Amino acid sequence: MTARSPWRRLLTGRGLRHLATTGAAVAVSAGVGAAATTPDAGWYAAADLPTWNSPAVVFPLVWTPLYADLAVTTAAALTALEAPGRLDEASDLRRALAANLVLNTGWSVLFWRVRQPWVSTAWCALLTAHSAALTRRLGRVDPSLGRALAAYPAWCSFATVLSAEIARRNG
Repeated sequence: MTARSPWRRLLTGRGLRHLATTGAAVAVSAGVGAAATTPDAGWYAAADLPTWNSPAVVFPLVWTPLYADLAVTTAAALTALEAPGRLDEASDLRRALAANLVLNTGWSVLFWRVRQPWVSTAWCALLTAHSAALTRRLGRVDPSLGRALAAYPAWCSFATVLSAEIARRNG
């Protein structure tokens, strides 16, 4: 890491403020998604699931670091964008993060609470595309940020395929 690295800038006062903000936004999204998931998940256990479906314990083990990664990489990018002439990019990135979190939370609501597997599959495909675009955006700020977030759209792709298969089998 160089002194100009976005990772080092994250350890400054501004970086830590960005991390607190992105961390809070991600935590709210995760909390709302978890609340939508928990109450009536019994229908999922009774659903016809593919053999390659992950065990239930895998989902929080995957989503927790992915959400943390999203908060950290976005905070690092926002800190790097605090330069003359880049403030519009920072504003755009904030809006992109907010949209991504709405998409992420929305999938949980549509799949678990509303129980609309086909609608949630389409929503998840949109989340995947948006997550890939967000990852590319971070990569333009610094390639290491894009690489660090690459697992996020990859997992969203898996979630889209899994949602589609569950919809096909049950909907």
